[in-house]
Amino acid sequence: MPTRVLLRPGAEADLDADSLSAIAITMPTAHLDDRAVIRIAGPDAASLLQNVVTLDMDDVDRAGSAYGGLLTPQGKILWDFVLHRMTEGYAADVRADEAAALAKRLSLYKLRAKVEIAAAPDICVYASWADAEEGDAGEVPADPRLAALGRRWVAPAGSVQPNATCADWHRHRIALAVPEGGIDFVFGEAFPFDAAMDSLNGVAFDKGCYVGQEVVSRMRHRGTARRRIVALEADAPLPEPGADILAEDRALGRLGSSSNGRGIGVARLDRLRAALDDGLAVQIGAQQVTASLPAWATYDWPGDADSED
Repeated sequence: MPTRVLLRPGAEADLDADSLSAIAITMPTAHLDDRAVIRIAGPDAASLLQNVVTLDMDDVDRAGSAYGGLLTPQGKILWDFVLHRMTEGYAADVRADEAAALAKRLSLYKLRAKVEIAAAPDICVYASWADAEEGDAGEVPADPRLAALGRRWVAPAGSVQPNATCADWHRHRIALAVPEGGIDFVFGEAFPFDAAMDSLNGVAFDKGCYVGQEVVSRMRHRGTARRRIVALEADAPLPEPGADILAEDRALGRLGSSSNGRGIGVARLDRLRAALDDGLAVQIGAQQVTASLPAWATYDWPGDADSED
């Protein structure tokens, strides 16, 4: 059944005009109810965000959205999010249980800037996806991480009639091995390279300074990133997120989300390659798994395996 996006009268005051046309979407469409929206508006909103987050605000203004994160000064991911352009300001679509914390942290950087940062419970996050032959979603923005994910946008609550669930969306995402923070990597522990943000358009390396930028740039130039996203597959359901990925008794990494025997993990590629080269079985709990690099990865297996941390 087609899903028609119908926007409430007056919605034009809330959202960017490019996202507001009523369109027929002949593909699965879901309300991502595990996400929440933070509105960031005011004359200084773009400059504030440009100075603190990993994405480039020019990309948001040009494409309608961009993927990025807010890091610690030591370069670790505190939150990842999709930032959407709105008619007045921007909307950060973030994991719902982390939205208040992200808004609080952004407010700490505000100082005297003319910016308003507040929760926007009247705005919801939606996604549509399908095989290429099933059509396109017109002017609805593409997911900025990966074209194969489909479309992703924000709209007033009740303006979209979904024909799929949030769980359906995650099955689609997991099949593509695209990670999400708080599930597939741990906030406050992972570097952007651990979460493959460099492969998923999440770090603007040429934009200049932002919080944590020096560490990220140093890791990139030295090529020291060893923990990376891997795609996992088994013949049976995988354990809950957080289970160890093992070769014999040696820990290789951590399982994130999974569905239908497919999963996403963060693993030490040098250790994983050594295990595979030695013909060792890779397991998560009682399940033996095959591990591969995602099709979209811009990184490769290391040339030489070692055991240094």
